[in-house]
Amino acid sequence: MLKDFKPVLSILLRFIAIYLVLLLGYQLYLNAFKTTGLDPFSRMIAEQVRHIQNSFNYPTQLYNDIPKEQVWFYVRTTYVTRMVEGCNAISVMILFLSFVFAFYKGAKTFVFAFLGLVILYIMNVLRIVGLNIVVSDFRSYEKISHDFIFPAVIYGTVVVLWLIWIKFFALKNENA
Repeated sequence: MLKDFKPVLSILLRFIAIYLVLLLGYQLYLNAFKTTGLDPFSRMIAEQVRHIQNSFNYPTQLYNDIPKEQVWFYVRTTYVTRMVEGCNAISVMILFLSFVFAFYKGAKTFVFAFLGLVILYIMNVLRIVGLNIVVSDFRSYEKISHDFIFPAVIYGTVVVLWLIWIKFFALKNENA
């Protein structure tokens, strides 16, 4: 009977192992920057968001709040949002990678994972830009945008990528 579940258990154990290793690595990365404020990856995203917003005629400056490990977005004349470590979508990318590598299919796994990370990165930057614009121009929609709409964008992208991976790569019959 356990033989019937062996493939599923194997995938589940790979997922958990990959997830825990990546999560531990990420935590070690964060610990290395504990005293310097926001980590460099999150700062890079904040700078890219600032650049995009400036090009969309939303003059933006960044204020580094080192003790609280955050960066504030100052758009036009108001502090609209703040970026903390959780906004960088690395935890979402770890989840994505764990799932894709749990269904490992050779070199195409690395190609798909890389392209998926690029897509998630771009979607996350655009998500933050969108949130800043909503908060700047439509303050009454801040909560629904931050809590529901924009998380749905990033998690929806992950689900779509997972479905593509499963349908077109992971479960595709290679002998057909």
